[in-house]
Amino acid sequence: MSSVSVSQFFNFCNIRITNQESEISSKKFVLGMHSDNRHCPHCSHCGTKMQKIHSTRERYVRDLSLSEKKVFIHLRYFQLFCPQCHRYRVEKFDFLEPSNRYTFRFARYVHSLCKLMTVKEVSEHLDLDWKTVKNIDKHFLEEEFGDTIYDGLSILMIDEISIKKRKKYLTVIVDYATGRIVWMGKDHWASTLDSFFEKMTDEQRKAIKAVALDMWDPYIKSVRQNCPNAKIVFDLFHVVKQFNRAMNTVRNREYRNAKKEHKKVIKGSRYILLKGKRKLNQNEKQHLKELIEINKNISTTYILKDLLKELWKYKYLACAKKALAEWTRIAKESGIPEMIYYARRLNKYSYGIINHCKYQINSGKIEGTNNTLKVIKRSAYGYLDPNYFILKCKQAFPGK
Repeated sequence: MSSVSVSQFFNFCNIRITNQESEISSKKFVLGMHSDNRHCPHCSHCGTKMQKIHSTRERYVRDLSLSEKKVFIHLRYFQLFCPQCHRYRVEKFDFLEPSNRYTFRFARYVHSLCKLMTVKEVSEHLDLDWKTVKNIDKHFLEEEFGDTIYDGLSILMIDEISIKKRKKYLTVIVDYATGRIVWMGKDHWASTLDSFFEKMTDEQRKAIKAVALDMWDPYIKSVRQNCPNAKIVFDLFHVVKQFNRAMNTVRNREYRNAKKEHKKVIKGSRYILLKGKRKLNQNEKQHLKELIEINKNISTTYILKDLLKELWKYKYLACAKKALAEWTRIAKESGIPEMIYYARRLNKYSYGIINHCKYQINSGKIEGTNNTLKVIKRSAYGYLDPNYFILKCKQAFPGK
């Protein structure tokens, strides 16, 4: 039995320490505490002072560790009948919620660890059930990020992230100015965005000047209905991403129809075609040169890709329209079915490319956000609780 007092580390109000127990072989340190009879107990729900005590109860409460020992408080407390609530309540403590088995400061410590470690790692480190760790962290996150803040929004970026197989998505809305994740919702349909916009005031909707997204009709429909004054801007990344799919289809067809000696050159060229010229090493540059020389359709498609990227460099509407028309003409005259189809699709959504002249939104922000969200998802091997995942994402991008 230890005779050293540790009361200075447990300076809680209206509590007196009755005993402390610790064995050298044990990893636990138990501290006995009892309500101080010199103070009048208060109702834990309404705070009313109560004179009559119904009964005494006890429970073990986890607190911050001392050295290598886990600290448990053996707490004896009063149960009282509250005349204000008209029911039995436990007394109020300044260091503990009535229903919790851990102190406030222990909960804050768990939450701080969850910023740096996964739930599983914190659970193993503190020898807690992972559900307890998650619930503690989620409680603090809901207090800080539970409410959606609509004030100050001007330019939005909208994208989706896959969270499960079988096309399960979350819609992500980011404030372009600060990088803050404003809102996340289940699925990626027009109704998903509608649920975000319907909670905004008319003034807040009018304040939205531009929205950057991909060429996804449900999103476009919702933005037009809810923010008719906002300009829709298609970011470079998503447009080129769709073009790369078409280019890969061309490459696969050309490989099947190519001569035997040409197949060796076409094979394994997918990522060379996707890369920018500046990122290619010397061997890849030589491979690309041979590929362009032996196949006209692949060469034309590769040139169209470079010209497509140039469309986002124009700052004047007239110049951008002229360049887009020229790109469309070249794509249609190429005779390549995939390029002809893509040119028609691009004409349909030309307004989103032209609007980039006025609102030069960099797609790197939203893609950087999505990459980090994927890391968060993988680090926890997927989240069983989508709401907790959303809160963790908001925590990762609180804004400047």
